[in-house]
Amino acid sequence: MNVSSCLRFCFLLHGLLLSAGLLMGAWLPVAGLAQETAAPVPDANRWNVLFLAIDDLRPELGCYGTPGAHSPNLDKLAAEGVLFRNHYVQVPTCGASRYALLTGRSPWASGVVNNNEAAYRGAAALQNKVLPGAQSAPELFRRSGYRTVCLGKISHTPDGRVFAYDGSGDGRPELPNAWDELPTPFGPWKRGWGSFFAYAGGKHRQDGKGHSDLMEFVAQQDDDLPDGMLAGAAVEQLRELKTAGQPFFLAVGFYKPHLPFVATQADWEAFADTDLSLDAEKVDSPHWHRSGEFFRYQAPFEKTQPLSAEAVAKSRRAYYACVRYVDRQVGRVLQELEDLDLADRTVVVVWGDHGWHLGEQQIWGKHSPFERANRSVLLMRVPGQTGAQVQAKGGIVTDALAESIDLYPTLIDLCRPSFQKTAWPLSGQSLVPVLTGTADAGRQAALSYWGKTVSIRTASQRLIWDRKSDRCELYDMTKDPEQTTDLATARPITVARLKALAEERWRQDAGAAGPSDTEGKPGG
Repeated sequence: MNVSSCLRFCFLLHGLLLSAGLLMGAWLPVAGLAQETAAPVPDANRWNVLFLAIDDLRPELGCYGTPGAHSPNLDKLAAEGVLFRNHYVQVPTCGASRYALLTGRSPWASGVVNNNEAAYRGAAALQNKVLPGAQSAPELFRRSGYRTVCLGKISHTPDGRVFAYDGSGDGRPELPNAWDELPTPFGPWKRGWGSFFAYAGGKHRQDGKGHSDLMEFVAQQDDDLPDGMLAGAAVEQLRELKTAGQPFFLAVGFYKPHLPFVATQADWEAFADTDLSLDAEKVDSPHWHRSGEFFRYQAPFEKTQPLSAEAVAKSRRAYYACVRYVDRQVGRVLQELEDLDLADRTVVVVWGDHGWHLGEQQIWGKHSPFERANRSVLLMRVPGQTGAQVQAKGGIVTDALAESIDLYPTLIDLCRPSFQKTAWPLSGQSLVPVLTGTADAGRQAALSYWGKTVSIRTASQRLIWDRKSDRCELYDMTKDPEQTTDLATARPITVARLKALAEERWRQDAGAAGPSDTEGKPGG
């Protein structure tokens, strides 16, 4: 029997065994949401979900082959599951990326191509009432009888409630009817955005006191900072969920390595002898930008364009330090899952909400249609895939093209929630064939959006298509991974072929618009 066959057998056998022992206890609804009755789903609600979102995490990890990265806990997870080497987000900005993931709607279907507040403001905003179908993945699991808990930044706001940076807002849940609990701890930062833009000791960027340092590494203990508190809260939630008598969907959204770069002193010192230099060439493209989010902070160096070699190394070191810190928080949560004997009935997902230019192409940040901004981390560990075959291989690494919108249908296929009606057709496709080894290729192309621009990524090429001007850039990703040489003029047939791939996807999405969708399409 080959490895793929073994994995498929383990999936089937493990699911049958668990279905007999996973009980669905009393479900505690919030006002206005009653438990659903629906046609029975075979082997329903068979696995828990632990979903870990990490803000601005590009594939800067040991398991992705990054030299010098300190990520032992994420590397261990990758060695026990599946690493997607070619995962692409829908939109390279926090809120719009998360909106696509959580609703399962492509930007072409929703019109959400850059709006961070899309879940609660604008034509595609979710409705504050119970619809016949679920408007988000956690709502669907909740209506299936799962206990759903949100800690940290899962949707755009850092505590799942509608508040602006300055603290104004009504505090309603950003995702209607999705969560049983929103217990994000704030500590001395007192509120969500304070925790998100935190410095040590209760200071934060939005406190009105002028705190705006690009980096700070003075904290001594992990729990002196918000992500440490989130990890501690997640551990406590797992202990409670263990005894709750019902399946759970626990979502934990860590803030780092998002700006400002803040972690412990030890994380900074760990890279004292690491060479993190970079000699990057500025890309000749109208999509190059001046890295406004990065340069708004007060830096410990002169802010030049381009940065000096010393400033480049220091900024990259700060990012690596934050990754090291958040990796440790992930490890705390995963270890508790193991200690509570929950790992063999819990699907674990680690997802980066987009990539980040770390000086490549002389860009510092996201917000571009280039590879660095749209490629992000996706790791999955599924019950039945943690056996000796997988571990002997050091995990499964797939080159299959995947998109963030594929996670919603994948979790439905894996967990079989008893309620499966969605408010609109899901735009993604299940990754279960890739996870089980029955398919290797995945998609023909992954599509990402940024305003009026769409990027089409195949296994070997990236086309950046400005649909307003019809201007195109084409890059050979096998020979030119940093996209320095535009081949669009030299290869018009390839450009036309990749445009046709995008247009076929849009035809498939034509019927996927939601009940209140009136936003224009990109380029429309």
